[in-house]
Amino acid sequence: MAKVQAVDDQCPVELGLNILSGKWKLKILWNLSKGTIRFNELQRLLGHITTKTLTEQLRELEEQGIILRTVFPEVPPRVEYSLSEIGCTLKPILSELCEWGKTYQEYQQQ
Repeated sequence: MAKVQAVDDQCPVELGLNILSGKWKLKILWNLSKGTIRFNELQRLLGHITTKTLTEQLRELEEQGIILRTVFPEVPPRVEYSLSEIGCTLKPILSELCEWGKTYQEYQQQ
């Protein structure tokens, strides 16, 4: 779970890392960077994540304003997740991190 500290008191790098920290958050954000996704679809894409853990991670990201949760009043209810306006600013960062990961994989294979 993200550590609680006043935003004004934190180093910007520490703040960013605090928001994105955890085993699943970057994977969740990477999948949401491709578009709006329903809960069950996101859970399938992530693989071995429990419903409880995914729910907790999504709630944290929603509380931080990084993602949006849209509930459709249907039977059964449909819930979709997407990046918020500030969350969309993570797209180039996630893309660069992906590219760096590919470069690092190539480096390790040498």
